[in-house]
Amino acid sequence: MWRAISEVGRDPGGGYTRDAWSPPDLELREWFRQEAARRGLDAHEDRNGNMWAWWGDPDTPGGGVVTGSHLDSVRQGGAYDGPLGVVSAFAALDDLRARGVRPRRPVAVACFTDEEGARFGVPCIGSRLLTGALDPGRARALTGDDGGTLAEAMRAAGRDPGGLGRDETTLRRVGVFVELHVEQGRALVHEEAPVGVGRAIWPHGRWRLEFRGRADHAGTTRLADRDDPMLPFAETVLAAREAARRHGVVATVGKVRVRPGSANAIPGRVTAWLDARGPEEGPVRALVAELAPRAAEVACESWTPLVEFDPALRDRLAAALGGVPVLPTGAGHDAGVLASAGVPSAMVYVRNPTGISHSPEEHAEPDDCRAGVAALARVVEELCT
Repeated sequence: MWRAISEVGRDPGGGYTRDAWSPPDLELREWFRQEAARRGLDAHEDRNGNMWAWWGDPDTPGGGVVTGSHLDSVRQGGAYDGPLGVVSAFAALDDLRARGVRPRRPVAVACFTDEEGARFGVPCIGSRLLTGALDPGRARALTGDDGGTLAEAMRAAGRDPGGLGRDETTLRRVGVFVELHVEQGRALVHEEAPVGVGRAIWPHGRWRLEFRGRADHAGTTRLADRDDPMLPFAETVLAAREAARRHGVVATVGKVRVRPGSANAIPGRVTAWLDARGPEEGPVRALVAELAPRAAEVACESWTPLVEFDPALRDRLAAALGGVPVLPTGAGHDAGVLASAGVPSAMVYVRNPTGISHSPEEHAEPDDCRAGVAALARVVEELCT
């Protein structure tokens, strides 16, 4: 399975770029359908673009045991963030079948659409739409860097954006969700453990900051006569770093748009995106409030409060895996969105030797990946039998 997808969406700058509804994304969706068909699973795409491959009747009362992740990536991202969870889900089902396990509940592999939000700016679009956390009208109007909307991208891919929104039928089918993911940190390295279980996801959000000035000539405009929005923007980046240190959180400006974007012109406008996260909501909100007066306009594009995974489910999984470490994380996931909507959800993490993620250097050792598959198979068997 890894070989089949290893070249899909390769970025010339390194790593992978697999935007939602792009040609690489559509190729990966076809790969998902083929893997489901090879196993005789009933595969379909829901009206929000999420994909499901069912072993058993999905409409069984009480819902089924679902596992999976996503196949899209950040720009120039790593190979493991998302795909490891989907590939491992298929491999875990193979293990159960090879051992003759007979589920008492249906089991499914899921692939959520646009988890990273790299193209349209909002993360976990598929799961947020599914659960009703994202307004479908707002979703259709989201724009990418090329100016095109999500609705236009879906139509170009042969989908109908008119059906976006909370999907009660699909939600009823998800009795419990377990997402396997490469760890985006080094806690398991320090614990000397190949796998762990998720305890919570930090509160986190994304804000758009606008800085306005006056476009002018770079060579003929005196410094005293300039209204350059790049200066307050640069000061804000430095202030964000200092405020994050004081508040005990993390803050990142990883995306900037400069207009008109000419090397020989003073910018007239700078748009920047601030990502802020922390163990508690209050300090994150305080950081944003502290920075807001520096910008002409501040808009919250997404916010996820603290997510505590279902304690009973979490403890059951940790026990089934022999008392593995239980970890918090600052990374958002579809499992967190489902948990916030009341779906019993959990996460299994696979050790990352460097802790690097959202980068071509993201890595997991083959033996740890196999340990993750074994752990996921054990968990799914525990839940479906």
